[in-house]
Amino acid sequence: MQKVKFHLPDFSGKFRFNFVFTAMLENCPQYFRDGVEIASFYGTFPPAMWNGGRFQGGTCDIEFIKTVVNTFYQKKIPLRFTFTNPLIEEKHLNDKFCNMIMSCADNGLNGVIVVSPVLERYIRQHYPRYKITSSTCKRITDIERLDSELEKDYNIVVLDYDLNNKFDILEKIPNKEKCEILVNACCEPSCQRRSEHYNSIGKQQIAYYEHLIKNPDKPFDGEKFMRENPSSALSCKCVNRSIFDIKNLSTHITPDDIYEKYLPMGFNQFKIEGRTSNVLNLMETYLYYMIKPEFIDEARFKFMINLVSNGVVKFNE
Repeated sequence: MQKVKFHLPDFSGKFRFNFVFTAMLENCPQYFRDGVEIASFYGTFPPAMWNGGRFQGGTCDIEFIKTVVNTFYQKKIPLRFTFTNPLIEEKHLNDKFCNMIMSCADNGLNGVIVVSPVLERYIRQHYPRYKITSSTCKRITDIERLDSELEKDYNIVVLDYDLNNKFDILEKIPNKEKCEILVNACCEPSCQRRSEHYNSIGKQQIAYYEHLIKNPDKPFDGEKFMRENPSSALSCKCVNRSIFDIKNLSTHITPDDIYEKYLPMGFNQFKIEGRTSNVLNLMETYLYYMIKPEFIDEARFKFMINLVSNGVVKFNE
């Protein structure tokens, strides 16, 4: 049976959510579409300044970080750190919090998603056991540049989702098993401000982290940041689109598309976005992509029952 590898969002803020979903895959495999496998959970431990792609607020202490790392290591599911802040410079490389995360999770299983060449070089030199993923945030839509990226020493290359459903281009891509495709993009197709938004998110993440270092007892003024940075991605309403809204976008990929079009072409790695998504929306997204239609209602019920329980996750009772 061919594996359908899903890369799922937010191992920290949605730790229990993803732990429960993993337990459902282990205990109720009959619910799941053929070949479904959790290939990784991606995200960050806030307030890591290297983080990019989506702003992540909050804080995590070392004990929580160890718990998350060890929990998914025991299940042999990699964590991939979204260290895709495009504004990282040499002066940011010695950050204690980010290096603490890298040291804590340096178990040979985990990976890092990168954009900044400066940070990529640093990680390759100081943390060589990490598998390196090239991020969709690089916005590579030219086929020659993409071919070149796939020839580099990356474990995975996440395609720009403007290429979704452009089969004349997808068919020409070499090393399709090395490609990861984002199936549920909420961003407007062919958005001209996407790179600008990635930069503003990176700027905000650094500002947030530096604020916590200098003023640990004072809340970060997000509204002030937006006033001073009017192009901030925080003003973009696309991020609030639900699984039902995005089905009308040209970049949308359905579960049937995965099995009927992409797998036969040689693609088998698929990303579901949702690090900052409402958990109910994310639940519906997981069910839509990974659960057989005839089991969705039952799976949703058991998923929710276990999410709200205070004790051990149980699917067999």
